[in-house]
Amino acid sequence: MPLIMSSTVKENVGGTIVQAQRKQEVKVEEKEFECPHDVGNGNYADPQTCRRFYQCVDGYPYVNRCPSGLYFDDINKFCTFKNEARCGPIASTPAPITEPPADLAKKCNPAECDLPYCFCSKDGTLIPGGLEPEDVPQMILMTFDGAVNLNNYDHYRKVFNRKRLNPNGCAIKGTFFISHEYSNYHMIQQLANDGHEIATETVSLQQGLQDKGYEEWIGEMIGMREILNYFSNVSKNEIVGMRAPFLKPGRNTQYKVLEDFGYIYDSSIGVPPSPVPVWPYTLDYKIPHECKSGTCPTKSFPGVWEVPLNAHYVEDYEGGHCPYLDQCVLHNHDADDVLEWLQEDFSRYYDQNRAPYMMPFHTNWFSIKELEQGLHKFLDWVQTLPDVWFVTATQSLTWITDPKPVKELNNLEAWDCKKRDHLPGKGCNNSNKCALSFKKPDANFTDTRYLETCVECPNQYPWLGDATGSGIPGKDNYVPENVKK
Repeated sequence: MPLIMSSTVKENVGGTIVQAQRKQEVKVEEKEFECPHDVGNGNYADPQTCRRFYQCVDGYPYVNRCPSGLYFDDINKFCTFKNEARCGPIASTPAPITEPPADLAKKCNPAECDLPYCFCSKDGTLIPGGLEPEDVPQMILMTFDGAVNLNNYDHYRKVFNRKRLNPNGCAIKGTFFISHEYSNYHMIQQLANDGHEIATETVSLQQGLQDKGYEEWIGEMIGMREILNYFSNVSKNEIVGMRAPFLKPGRNTQYKVLEDFGYIYDSSIGVPPSPVPVWPYTLDYKIPHECKSGTCPTKSFPGVWEVPLNAHYVEDYEGGHCPYLDQCVLHNHDADDVLEWLQEDFSRYYDQNRAPYMMPFHTNWFSIKELEQGLHKFLDWVQTLPDVWFVTATQSLTWITDPKPVKELNNLEAWDCKKRDHLPGKGCNNSNKCALSFKKPDANFTDTRYLETCVECPNQYPWLGDATGSGIPGKDNYVPENVKK
């Protein structure tokens, strides 16, 4: 006769089994993953589950979880659907692209790193030039990512209203990391004429660019610089900064392009929440903090500056923490709440080492009335403080490479607004509004894109390989600066 269990006994037995399984899972979780020795950076399967993988950077494993419903394929090294994923570790899997350990950047050595060409410190928090905080200007770097167009241009002009001035009487300035699609190049030329810095994001803002090769990065970065030069009349010599899409740097590949094509700085690396903010540093040495994205450079790129994005947060983490201000959850706050949040976040810089306070935005911030109003209240408040300067990323580096005490800054030529010969013309009264056919390489339909510029309308919508819109596919051929010489 079969044994019949009561429901209570079943529950107890079932609960015991579940608890035992959970304990076993915890033990499995506790076993630390070790990156394979004698190989470079790359993605590796989690031996315990197909839902996770590890990203090894300089021998340190960063755990990553596949999005819901996806599994890690140990052959192609990305997350995909269950029926397509080949779970690992697979012994016969070809090794990922490796970089000889001998090429890895070493830790900061202050004795061999001197301004103006090199700057580092053990944890990135030391002030350049050994100045005391009270002698350091509190620089604020307002940066804006993406396209410039009717959705945001007027909001930007209200921020830079010519009434907000730096201590030397010059209007405050910002930096715009421009992506191509939907950009209005007449508006961008106006911003450049007003003295704002124009820098590059990429042409297409494609996902996954961090895993692409040298030629793809050239097409995206240098193509964007060519577009800005051609359609907004911004000199290529003035476009010296870069930000990677979605703050996913392209490992060593992106920085090799920066180095080869004469860029001065990158601003793509996020810094996790830290009690003391990190100053910009050169990439002569290993980055002095955790790589939040897992795709940071590992080699040395002497003289290339990184202007990092310190995480924004307040002490009790209300709103969370974020590299872009519009990514913190402040949507239920009124304008005064937003002001208080920004004041507390800012004070971590102003009351400590006075590292540049970067305020990175997407258009999203300006689509919420309370956030925009709170920002304006903050800008007006911070102008009541002594020694606060709103500068571009490049202007901040001119100070860092040659630190001057606050009392000498009114005569600092790089922060003066009188010299205008490097700026593009004001633009035209009647810009050309171009409606152009456009078919993305991976699309099976043709769309219409609109482009506004002071030069003649191109034959077709500018894109990768054809920055001027000539209609000749693959026309562009960019030559590195060191080859030109």
